[in-house]
Amino acid sequence: MDKMYLVKKLYQAFVTIILVLIINFFLFRVMPGNPLSMIMRNPNASAEAIAKVKQLFGIDQPIYVQLWIYFKQLVQGDLGLSFMYKQPVIDVIAEKLIPTLLLVGVSTIIAIIAGVLIGIFAASRQGKKVDAFSLAFSLITYSMPTFWLGIMLIIFFSSTLNLFPTSGMVTAGKVFGNSLDHAIDVSKHLVLPALTLSLVLIGQFVLIMRNSLLEVLTEDYITTAKAKGFSEKLIMKRHALPNAMLPMVTIIAINLGFMIAGAIQIETVFSWPGLGRLMYEALNNRDYPLLQGIFLIVSVCVVLANLCADIIYGYLDPRINKKT
Repeated sequence: MDKMYLVKKLYQAFVTIILVLIINFFLFRVMPGNPLSMIMRNPNASAEAIAKVKQLFGIDQPIYVQLWIYFKQLVQGDLGLSFMYKQPVIDVIAEKLIPTLLLVGVSTIIAIIAGVLIGIFAASRQGKKVDAFSLAFSLITYSMPTFWLGIMLIIFFSSTLNLFPTSGMVTAGKVFGNSLDHAIDVSKHLVLPALTLSLVLIGQFVLIMRNSLLEVLTEDYITTAKAKGFSEKLIMKRHALPNAMLPMVTIIAINLGFMIAGAIQIETVFSWPGLGRLMYEALNNRDYPLLQGIFLIVSVCVVLANLCADIIYGYLDPRINKKT
């Protein structure tokens, strides 16, 4: 890979993260509502008590001083103190990160495998009934509201068939004898939220893969390969699929970054104790440090995911290196 191409992409990612941090800092301070009222929850607090709370959370300083302290703490790995939990933000986020990564990771793997396979299957049978069915399935699942789909799955699989739990990550109050029992219980709770997120993603991946492959199959080099007598299977494997995967790399990378925050609705519907639900609670309680920490994690994930996509693109298509 061209070193200049890699350096340019790393520089762009660094500048983007700095700009996001600055916007992130000011964005939550122009929002309506007084965070002090959410912290103290006492309308009769004395002026001395209010001054102490302001000093504790650093909101008694001018805005430019708060920005300087924010960057200084970031360099030291300190994301501040949560208004709501009265704990370091990094500890609060770390506690909720594992459930979100578990949910998003399982859903994404299922969606990528199913979406790519169905997309290839549909494109190779263009115009047939199976193509029309997969297209209709993809459009329906892709356009379906996530919260509505989650509620429908709860009604059908939990309330009607009584197969899976309706909410939470583990059965409340249950004592587990060993790690296997605990893992089985978590898996049962994971099925419905993972299925909801996977169905929405599968529709998107199928549409992208199918359309990308159909476009590649009309290229001149595919026609040339057919004229040379290569088998359809060989043409698909060596020439069509590698080129058709380029748009998939982009959409998968972008989704990986956004899905950490995009699981808000699913985590709320299923009471899944992850980052999405934490963000919803922090927003309602004007918890600026916690919101800044979560948005920082999400922003860095999005930027890094795009950086990975650019690097993978450079390997898959060498022409991109020459254009930069």
